Amino acid sequence: MAVWLFFAVVLSCLFLLPDPAFGITRHYTLDIKMHNVTRLCHTKSLVSVNGQFPGPKLIAREGDQLLIKVVNHVPNNISIHWHGIRQLRSGWADGPAYITQCPIQTGQSYIYNYTIVGQRGTLFYHAHISWLRATVYGPIIILPKRGVPYPFPKPHKEVPMIFGEWFNADPEAIIRQATQTGGGPNVSDAYTINGLPGPLYNCSAKDTFRLRVKPGKTYLLRLINAALNDELFFSIANHTVTVVEADAVYVKPFETDTILIAPGQTTNLLLKTKPSYPSASFLMTARPYVTGQGTFDNSTVAGVLEYEQAKHAKTSIKNLQLFTPVLPALNDTNFASKFSNKLRSLNSKRFPANVPLKVDRKFFFTVGLGTTPCNHKNNQTCQGPTNTTMFAASISNISFTMPTKALLQSHYSGQSNGVYSPNFPWNPVVPFNYTGTPPNNTMVSTGTNVMVLRYNTSVELVMQDTSILGAESHPLHLHGFNFFVVGQGFGNFDPKKDPKNFNLVDPIERNTVGVPSGGWAAIRFLADNPGVWFMHCHLEVHTSWGLRMAWLVLDGDKPDQKLLPPPADLPKC
Repeated sequence: MAVWLFFAVVLSCLFLLPDPAFGITRHYTLDIKMHNVTRLCHTKSLVSVNGQFPGPKLIAREGDQLLIKVVNHVPNNISIHWHGIRQLRSGWADGPAYITQCPIQTGQSYIYNYTIVGQRGTLFYHAHISWLRATVYGPIIILPKRGVPYPFPKPHKEVPMIFGEWFNADPEAIIRQATQTGGGPNVSDAYTINGLPGPLYNCSAKDTFRLRVKPGKTYLLRLINAALNDELFFSIANHTVTVVEADAVYVKPFETDTILIAPGQTTNLLLKTKPSYPSASFLMTARPYVTGQGTFDNSTVAGVLEYEQAKHAKTSIKNLQLFTPVLPALNDTNFASKFSNKLRSLNSKRFPANVPLKVDRKFFFTVGLGTTPCNHKNNQTCQGPTNTTMFAASISNISFTMPTKALLQSHYSGQSNGVYSPNFPWNPVVPFNYTGTPPNNTMVSTGTNVMVLRYNTSVELVMQDTSILGAESHPLHLHGFNFFVVGQGFGNFDPKKDPKNFNLVDPIERNTVGVPSGGWAAIRFLADNPGVWFMHCHLEVHTSWGLRMAWLVLDGDKPDQKLLPPPADLPKC
């Protein structure tokens, strides 16, 4: 009786502990190495993870603690970002170089230590320094807690599909040249699915991702856009899919034959296969959605959906008819708008949409392109918009200058003087007709400015695209938080009329939102995570040009509202 009573007390105490106590600790080691990869009949040595391209899949459950040792064996400095992980009080593990940490230098290592709290679904990891994420990336699969089902039919199989870009040249050399000349960088040579370009590219028939399925089954496709610079349309010929999740948040399911996915976004799809063997194969294709005026990779990646035949079947798979999907036009903003409007939070009793209804701080930021003076010596001309200017990008006309010391370390140590300025403007200093005729002066200012928030501040942020150097869609990613997209529209945001149409009931919750080309997006979030959090465009060229900033969320009053101390092995600058 005493033994039974002891175990009953222990069990009851366990149920009183917070949810993460029920998780386990998972250990991973990611070795950043050089290895040779051949695509498009072109062999090159690239930076990769554990000798794999893309990198290996990381699997965890909601509530698990992850200890991930990253060892740098390459000449480049490296840091890894766990894209979409909330990093509650563990900002030291977020990963953007010179924001939350100094990069891991050659021959050094760092253990990223974080717990997955209140999240389940598909996310991914990638390098977060220069353009190394062109090859350093991989899926993160977060399963629900044991015994907790999906809010949709259990799939027969789950398949990660990660989109990327292949460059015959070294991406680091590409951005280095663009930075020196002031012009736009060279575009990729191919798109990839799980690292493979597919049969529509020369010399790539054997490098094709093949999804083999059984008739009458349901498959969960975990889509990730890890491409550097392109939003992508995706479709499977002669099949519809059901969207059930975006950015590791369940959504109200809806059927579609095409999806749009921006860099930094993830989308989970249920694919129900045909009830009987169709005697055909089907291409799965993706190509870019283009809104800017610059050059882009106008090509199409394809994988093949193949049905398994009965064992006695004699038909060769080579003789099957191959169907091809019809994707939207490259500039189909109408489809992009309609698709994003279909995305709504599940907002169920178990998965509520906790939209901040009361707002403490309202901000209005512009996002877009601009110029800076040519910095070449000896009167050399630039290759930017004019021969005396270089391409730049900015938030509220401030092009963010990367510091040489990590912002979070500087803040935590109280040594932020000269590292950053805590005075990011709430609104543009000089208002103008943002989507109308561009102003004559396209120059941006520069600085390392952060927005400071008190712990638990509820924020409403409107991000307005501008027509300077041409309107363009911008997938904005916020580290450390999920946010609710309460409104989107075209033209200039109207602070009197547009908020009346905000969705405060079931808006989509995500970590990366596409600010529409020539339009605006309004988000709300609760600043309940102390630390320094990067926000930037996930088109890598725009980030390189300065379309980035940081939020500093101060500690709260209670012990469990404070940033944890830095780990002993945190890299030093």
